[in-house]
Amino acid sequence: MSSEQILVGLDIGTTTIRVVVGKKENPGTPPSIIGVGEAKASGIRKGVIVDIEEAVSSISKALEKAERMTGIPTQHAVVSVGGAHVVSLESHGVIAVARADGEITENDVVRVIDAAQAIQVPTNREILHVIPKDFTVDGQTGIKDPVGMTGIRLEVDAQIIEASIPFIKNLTKCVIQAGIDIDDLVLAPLASAQAVLTKRQKELGVVLIELGGGTTGLVAFEESELLHTNILAVGSDHITNDIAIGLRTSVDVADTVKLEYGRAMPTAVKKDEVINLSKIDKNEEGQVSRLHLTEIIQARLEEIFSMVNKELKAAGRDGQLPAGAVLTGGGAKLQGIVELAKKELRLPVQIGYPLNISTIIDRVDDPAYATAVGLVLWADEYLASDKAGMGRFASKILQNASIDKIRKFFKQFLP
Repeated sequence: MSSEQILVGLDIGTTTIRVVVGKKENPGTPPSIIGVGEAKASGIRKGVIVDIEEAVSSISKALEKAERMTGIPTQHAVVSVGGAHVVSLESHGVIAVARADGEITENDVVRVIDAAQAIQVPTNREILHVIPKDFTVDGQTGIKDPVGMTGIRLEVDAQIIEASIPFIKNLTKCVIQAGIDIDDLVLAPLASAQAVLTKRQKELGVVLIELGGGTTGLVAFEESELLHTNILAVGSDHITNDIAIGLRTSVDVADTVKLEYGRAMPTAVKKDEVINLSKIDKNEEGQVSRLHLTEIIQARLEEIFSMVNKELKAAGRDGQLPAGAVLTGGGAKLQGIVELAKKELRLPVQIGYPLNISTIIDRVDDPAYATAVGLVLWADEYLASDKAGMGRFASKILQNASIDKIRKFFKQFLP
């Protein structure tokens, strides 16, 4: 089996490292998932590497588990990028059409997107993605694919996603030291969207909310355009810390209490229910009110959804996305979270599970695996046909790829 047939997604989260291995068997069909690996993350805080040695060890453990399941050595992967250092901004590019007869070619599209990313970038930041939203030809706006049209002036509105260079260098160093070549770096919420959102949802208007351990990522689409993306520096670990403080117990016990007894809505809990902490840990004593536990969880989740609402309001779409919100990440598994999210976001809400994949591994049918599966699908869509590798950043795809791959890249964000 050639290495080009194996697609690997490496999701480096704050609390957990996840590896998903896919195999591409037939052109035109999605890859089948043949292996997964998972390890507790160390050396990572709020999506940022803080200890390279510990992070490398965690990545290696997850890779080893995936390799044992598949029997195939992992040599390369598409890697997720998270952390509040990621920012997005709007950009506009303008060029003159090259051909004398005015027909717009794929080369013109590449040039105008190149022009859109010719912005002043701080010396400590790197462009991670350049995502075209729509094109304008001689003043005619709202064009999704201008190739083949006739005009003199071609413009594009694009979303630029930037990341911190020090973070990128540390992340790259960790992955390489773990023995993995990086095919591409992809923003984690974008990868999740690749796995769980349908074209119909993106067309109607939807926001994906990825509830990770140290961060919460969001990405919103409307009319198949990327509207807004951001990563918030708060996640489900903050809920665990709140419980530890509120119940005066250790973080490990608080995490167990959250997973086993936690609810997002107090209405789901009886007032007289209690939790015996000594049954969880023999070193703990006493009982705590389950209602109090639920109120702690609810308060932090309300804060997170309030922050999400502010982001949607900045994009002019708070409470106005017909396809609603889709929750992914480990935090999405908290019972009652859908009901609370509906109340706070004023939108339809559902849990997001990876779609359009074939596998006999039940573990990937989980919102926590959305990013890792999305990375495999991203590799299948944009990288698999390039045997030489496409470089570290998705923006390089637009600069170096074949015309067919450029068109594939556009189609992810266009109808």
